[in-house]
Amino acid sequence: MSEASNETSWGRVDEDRTVYVREGDAERVVGSFPDGTPEEALAYFTRKFADLEGQVTLLEARIARGTADASAADTVAKLREQLVEPAAVGDIAGLRERVEKLASKTAELSEKQNAEREAARAEAVAKREAIAAEAERLAGQPAASIRWKDTSQAFEQLFTDWQSAQRSGPQIPKSQADALWKRFRSARQSFDSARRAHFAQMDATNKDVKQRKERIIAAAEALAPRGVDGIPAYRALLDDWKAAGRASRKLDDQLWARFKAAGDVLYEAKAAEAAQTNEEYAENLTAKQALLDEAAPILDVRDHAAARKQLTAIQLRWDELGRVPREALRDIEGRLRKIEDHVKQLEDEHWSKTNPETKARSEGLRGQLEASIADLTAELEAARAAGDVQKEKDAEEKLATQQSWLAAIGD
Repeated sequence: MSEASNETSWGRVDEDRTVYVREGDAERVVGSFPDGTPEEALAYFTRKFADLEGQVTLLEARIARGTADASAADTVAKLREQLVEPAAVGDIAGLRERVEKLASKTAELSEKQNAEREAARAEAVAKREAIAAEAERLAGQPAASIRWKDTSQAFEQLFTDWQSAQRSGPQIPKSQADALWKRFRSARQSFDSARRAHFAQMDATNKDVKQRKERIIAAAEALAPRGVDGIPAYRALLDDWKAAGRASRKLDDQLWARFKAAGDVLYEAKAAEAAQTNEEYAENLTAKQALLDEAAPILDVRDHAAARKQLTAIQLRWDELGRVPREALRDIEGRLRKIEDHVKQLEDEHWSKTNPETKARSEGLRGQLEASIADLTAELEAARAAGDVQKEKDAEEKLATQQSWLAAIGD
């Protein structure tokens, strides 16, 4: 400040403490400061300018960093208004230019932010649309194929996602938000109704199946005093069990364990009886094995009558020995059957040789063959005498055939 004129490059103070600001070639009164010195008067209005410049600088920084929000345009408008004729001393024109530049930058920033907000809003709408669509898909599943526990958890997660989008995501138009929420809520209510109906039906089915199977279990347990004799009735009850339907897995497993335990009592009695019977039959098995060793030489007998006589004696003793353990039955019976088959074969061979009807047919055929062989022999000698090679060959072939048939008949 010049001491002589009490002024700076942007303003001055006159003798009655009136303060002026220079704007281009003109001056404008910005105020007076009668109670202070000229220096204090200029300093006061210079601070006013500094306050305005600070607001402009702060807004410039916010816009440069991209942190300015929608209020930046309002701030620019306010600064413009404040800079029309500000009561301040400083580079007013320069500050106005800076504000005008901020106006264009604010417009660009506002346009960009609006686009980003629209994109974020569209993304938020799409996210809620996807949540609503998935809820409708889950609710639209056929009841027979729904996995109720998994689907319930899926609905809970969708609701959590919806709340998160509502709290942290950008706001979307109320009409869209309400419509999407209505879809989600309707789908969830539909699923909840179906789930309640399903489990109500399951409870009814469980109750009905339980009552039927409880009756079957009681009948099975009542068979215990009958022991082995109760097994056929237990098997019939098993058919009733299969026809009774199924309850929930846990309940059905519990009921089956009780029904099976009732059957185990009967089958344990059968196993004990079988063990006792096998012990009793063990001696019979030893005796029959010894009898088979005694009968083995029959396989070498060729006379049918002698073989039959020996086999009959074995069979009579066999029946008297009684039963053998079940697991040994196939082997022991097989060994006896081998001897029986041998004797039957001897008898069949004898019958085929001594059957009068067969013998008669054989003798008649023999006569025919012998006559035919005689004729062929004469024919062969005649062909040889005539030197007819072809007839000789034909006669030899026919004669060989007739002789093989005669040999097959035997004596």
